[in-house]
Formats: sequence, structure tokens, C-alpha cells
Amino acid sequence: MTHPAVLARLVEEYERESGLRAAGRHEPVRQRMEDVVYTLCVSTGTRDIESALAAARERLRTVRFGDVDDVETAVQDGRALSGTAR
Repeated sequence: MTHPAVLARLVEEYERESGLRAAGRHEPVRQRMEDVVYTLCVSTGTRDIESALAAARERLRTVRFGDVDDVETAVQDGRALSGTAR
């Protein structure tokens, strides 16, 4: 399974790109959305975005983190998290 920091970043990017698409910025956003959806599906072993988001969120929920601030920092700059999976 993909590292939680990567999953968190992908989910965050999917949500951000969804907002841009809803705001009418379609062409560049459409391609990036396709890339993010594909990567989320591959990363979670699923075939559709709803399942991928559910799997990613479940994985993130079950990961034990040492410090919430560490998670936010790791997501922002791509560093490894200090937590481990249960």
C-alpha cells in the first residue's frame, strides 16, 4: 500500500482539482484529474474513484500518527511520516 503521506496528498489534490473543475477551469484540470484518479486507483488497488477515495481515507484513518502536525507537514513537503500502521 502506498505511504499515507502520498495518499493524503493525492486525496487533497483530487478535492482541490474537483473544486477547480466545478469552477469552470476544465481542460488543464481535466487532464490532471484523470492523472490523480488513475494514481489513486492504482495506489489503492481499486477501479473507480469512489472506491479509491474510500480506501485511501480508511487507510489514513487507521494509521497511527505520532503528531498531527507531523502529518500536515509531511503532506505539504513530502517527507516521511513518523507514524506507523497498526
